Amino acid sequence: MKFSASAVATAFLFGATSSFAFTPIANSSLQSRKNASVVNYSSFTHPSTYQNNNNKIPIRTPPALQMSYTVGIVGATGAVGKEIKDCLENRNFPVAQLRIFGSARSAGTTVQTEKYGSVTVELFDRAAARECDVVFLAVSGDFALEHAKALVEGDDGCVVIDNSSAFRYEKDIPLVVPEINGAETKKCKLIANPNCTTAIGLMAIWPLHQLYGLKKIIMSTYQASSGAGQEGMDELQQGTQKWLQGDKVENKIFAHPLPFNVIPQIDKFMDNGYTKEEMKVAWESRKICSLPDDFPVSCSAVRIPTIRAHSEVIIVETEKPVNVEEARRVLADSPGVKLVDDPAQLQYPMPLTATGQYDIEVGRIRKSLIFGDHGLEFFVCGDQLLRGAALNAVLVAEEMANNGSLKAKAKA
Repeated sequence: MKFSASAVATAFLFGATSSFAFTPIANSSLQSRKNASVVNYSSFTHPSTYQNNNNKIPIRTPPALQMSYTVGIVGATGAVGKEIKDCLENRNFPVAQLRIFGSARSAGTTVQTEKYGSVTVELFDRAAARECDVVFLAVSGDFALEHAKALVEGDDGCVVIDNSSAFRYEKDIPLVVPEINGAETKKCKLIANPNCTTAIGLMAIWPLHQLYGLKKIIMSTYQASSGAGQEGMDELQQGTQKWLQGDKVENKIFAHPLPFNVIPQIDKFMDNGYTKEEMKVAWESRKICSLPDDFPVSCSAVRIPTIRAHSEVIIVETEKPVNVEEARRVLADSPGVKLVDDPAQLQYPMPLTATGQYDIEVGRIRKSLIFGDHGLEFFVCGDQLLRGAALNAVLVAEEMANNGSLKAKAKA
């Protein structure tokens, strides 16, 4: 059977519709399971706008969240900013007023929301942003470095949740995945959101770490073009069409043409031969999980020609002997994790099914042939714009509302 070039391109690029298109943003000891910082995010509903959405973050209304907050977003028209706005609406975060800040180019335009009506974009101003209770930064690291600490400064400063890499490695600034180390949010009004790859992988790694104690983590990631923003998606789509037409494929965003290819490089190479993207997984995993600085974590990061949702092969060596069925049960019961593990029925995690979901998918769980009774191997997929970025940021705000570190300012 022969297909037309346009039909193949349409099928290959499934999901690259306006629903998912976005603009880029600038860019110690093991704890016991019972003492793990597990957050009950039960007060918020889940989105019903995505296909196959079956999220299981619990629903309950903590007393702390009865108050409402003035919420600011800087960069609401970009990739992560748009998703933050949607998460606030879909999870019913108690917003008294939504304020959106932007550049001179976007100031005065409007952003349409379902629950907050038409919101006019304000020119960013520190004093105005400080009037908010919490501000989400979905802009470049340079912008965060210039403004974030000034926004939180003093008793009248606001909480800032930063999605850039600007503060992830500063010792005194918490790097938070709420299900793992949400209590860290009590320490500071400036919170760093982790790298999307790290956040997705740790959702599956952390429950196993609590159960068996990990000795080593080996990860290979297969990351979608959307990790490079709208420009990356555009380059993949346009390049695919050119390839199918027999034309020359150009590459500006990626190191090589991405259509029908995989590229074993994300970010710049470092002196040790790893890329910075790969090292982020090691650095951030240790910090979030309170692991020693020399805890063995190795990652290989590969760009693949898909639109959205990152995939990861994860191999762990454990302190205690593993039981595969026990590991499945624990993962199935973990917040933010969806077990998809029935090879006989061809059920396993895939970007196609993980896209648009709050939960990560985990499957292909098996005892490691390398580490034997002390090792597991499994496959993870997660929407990097949600679980890896926007959703994680909103969950941080929910945790801070729960634990009292996010307070509504007295209104004049």
